[in-house]
Formats: sequence, C-alpha cells, structure tokens
Amino acid sequence: MSKSFDPVQAEMYLGSVPRLGAELIANRVKSQAMTTVGGSIATQSAVREEALKLVQRLFQPGQAAPKTVMFAAIGSQNGSSSLCAVIARLLAESVPGSVCLVEGNFRTPTLPEVLGVDNHCGLSDALRQEGAIKGFARQIGPDNCWYLSSGSLVQDSLNLLNGDRMKERVSELRKEFDYLVIDAPPLIAYADAMALGRLVDGVVLVLEANETRREAALQVTENLRASKIPVLGAILNNRTFPIPAALYKRL
Repeated sequence: MSKSFDPVQAEMYLGSVPRLGAELIANRVKSQAMTTVGGSIATQSAVREEALKLVQRLFQPGQAAPKTVMFAAIGSQNGSSSLCAVIARLLAESVPGSVCLVEGNFRTPTLPEVLGVDNHCGLSDALRQEGAIKGFARQIGPDNCWYLSSGSLVQDSLNLLNGDRMKERVSELRKEFDYLVIDAPPLIAYADAMALGRLVDGVVLVLEANETRREAALQVTENLRASKIPVLGAILNNRTFPIPAALYKRL
C-alpha cells in the first residue's frame, strides 16, 4: 500500500487542516502562463481566477487576517515557489497596501528562476549588513509588489534565521510592507522553515498528490502545532481527476 497521499487520503488529512483554494490552483502551477489540470492545458486567466479565490480566502479582510504568511512544502518544493509568486502578485493587485515576496530559502532558492531575475543582494546580506530593509528589495510589478531575494550564499543559514538580527529584520519588513508572502525551504529537509515559522502569522502547507508521504505530513503538522505555529491551511498540489473536474465537484 502506498504511503503517499492519493486524493482520498488527502481529503481525510485536509479534514483536520483547513483547505485552501479551488481544484485548479491545487494543481501544480508550472509557470505564470499555464498549468496542467487533468491532462488539459489551463490558460493564464483560469489560473488567475482560481488563485484569486485562494488569495481572497487566505487574506480575508478584517483585523484577524494574517499579514505575514509562509508557504512550505513537506519534502520537496513541489511548485510552492511558483505558487508564492502568483499569490504575491495577485494579492498586490487586490489590496491598496504593499506586498513583499520574500525568498526564505537559503538552501535551494528557486524564485529567481520563477521570476526571471538574478539572485541579487537580498535577505542574507541584510542580516549581515546595515541599511534600510527596503534597500535590499526590488519592485517586480505591479508597483506595490516587491521581491526580497535570499541574497548571497551562506553556510550558516539556520543560525542566521534563529538569530535576533532576523527578528529585527522581519519586524522592519512588517513595518515597511503591509503583507509578506514568504517562500520557505521544505519542512522535512531542513530546520530552517521551522525557524521562519516562528516569525510569521501562519503557515500554508503544500502537499504533492501521490508523492507527499502521509507520515511526514502528519509529523510536520504536529511539530508546527507543538511549536505554537499556526497552520492556516493546506494545498493539494498536482492533483489529477479520474473523471472530469467539473463532474467531480458535483459529487
């Protein structure tokens, strides 16, 4: 018997963790232009529509809505970086305030590839240098959307993320930007994501259908809750449907 999530088992797991987004956005966002859904090609407008539903549900208006959210896969990236990029830009289009997409993955940063930019002077440099935090970020469009890369390569990423300087810099980011969308390294692979999780309003887990191991997902959720890190929800990524998705939704 497989120990990874099939759609039915994922539904059981998601029964104890809030589920975010509609079926389309739960599939892997392979680029900002298109994604594969049940064997067909979905256009950018369809991806945007479903991603916008996720944004509206996650960043609900009101004082209790999270402002700083970390997205983290369980055992591998599983498209979470692409998802973060889409969410950050759509959030920026949906709110009057400013949004900063933060590369919190010092180990294997992938947002530069997703965004088509270089990994310029960023977060790791801000942790070791002086200067306003906004000076280490760049606008990526729309005008109120910014990107803070992981910055120069480091050997002591966990120590940096656990240090007081990191707390200070995150506090600066919260003051400078209205919303932070943080792309974290996989939760099982490194302890970095747990350190980041203690600095945010909540975590969204990204699960890979038929790949993420059930025991790993359950253990990660327990560890997050034991550390009093709010789990805001989970997204089942790269899901396939044995029947057309439109009919599946009616069952």
